[in-house]
Amino acid sequence: MAAPSKATVVLKAVKKITVQFCPFESNVRSTREFLTLVGSEKARATNMNCEVIPVVKHDKSEPVVDITYVDGEKLLMKGANLTSSEMLSAFQSRCVAKDPQAKVGEKK
Repeated sequence: MAAPSKATVVLKAVKKITVQFCPFESNVRSTREFLTLVGSEKARATNMNCEVIPVVKHDKSEPVVDITYVDGEKLLMKGANLTSSEMLSAFQSRCVAKDPQAKVGEKK
């Protein structure tokens, strides 16, 4: 996996994450790795009310991660040209901005 395994994913500020991809395309690796990180039990334990929804399609569609935060803001990442590290970095920077306590938790 290309993403850092030590990265702590905190879903406190997140309401819903929808990860959509076609598994037969060659550009979905980073999107699947991101799904693995946010769908892990450790990450899910940080917010039991957060929905992580994988949508597997067979229509040659572009891999997309759609994140809805508790304040209603949305983040849409098109994973075809992003690495899982870039996706995780963008996701975590938004989470830290919305939940200052998450930054304190990362340092521990």
